Amino acid sequence: MVHSKLNAAVKTAALVLLVFFLPACSNTAPPKFLSTDITGANFGGDFKLSDQSGNVRTLADFKGKAVVLFFGYTNCPDACPTTMANIAAAMRKLGPDAKRVQVLFVSVDPERDTPEVLKQYVSGFDPAFLGLSGDVETTKKIASDFKAFYQTKAAAKTGHHDIDHSTGTYIYDTKGHLRLYVTNENGADVFAHDIAELLKVG
Repeated sequence: MVHSKLNAAVKTAALVLLVFFLPACSNTAPPKFLSTDITGANFGGDFKLSDQSGNVRTLADFKGKAVVLFFGYTNCPDACPTTMANIAAAMRKLGPDAKRVQVLFVSVDPERDTPEVLKQYVSGFDPAFLGLSGDVETTKKIASDFKAFYQTKAAAKTGHHDIDHSTGTYIYDTKGHLRLYVTNENGADVFAHDIAELLKVG
């Protein structure tokens, strides 16, 4: 009698534990990123900039999508076209999932990067990419909010100014949270892998 009661108690306890732990076991594994995880960073919040068609854009416009944001300028000779080409290649690797991603190119040279210039530049990498810009003061504030560096310098050979700038890319998850920082040394495979990881848990 005692043994039967004990067995019943053990079975009941086992069922309780099973029900308690089952949801935890069914959760997907946490994403494994190849770039720098900056989840919880206290910078890089929202923004308010105009796209190449003159529409004012904020982060909320892309709700439900992963957002890839890069600061650069269209006259950049190396870092910008390399990074944008890597991101474009990553979009091709993602296949149909690329529709769940929005790539934003934020100009740090608003005086030269007019909407027309931005449109031509970003569409050369992918028609779905958007070029964003603001006035000089807005650009300074947005860059500061993201801890992004840029500085104008004179170019002796060309007579046109060049811009030194940081070359990292920021990636938000589908809920609008800043999650990743990708350095310029990383190629298309890193972008594709990490964006795919974000989309899985999105």
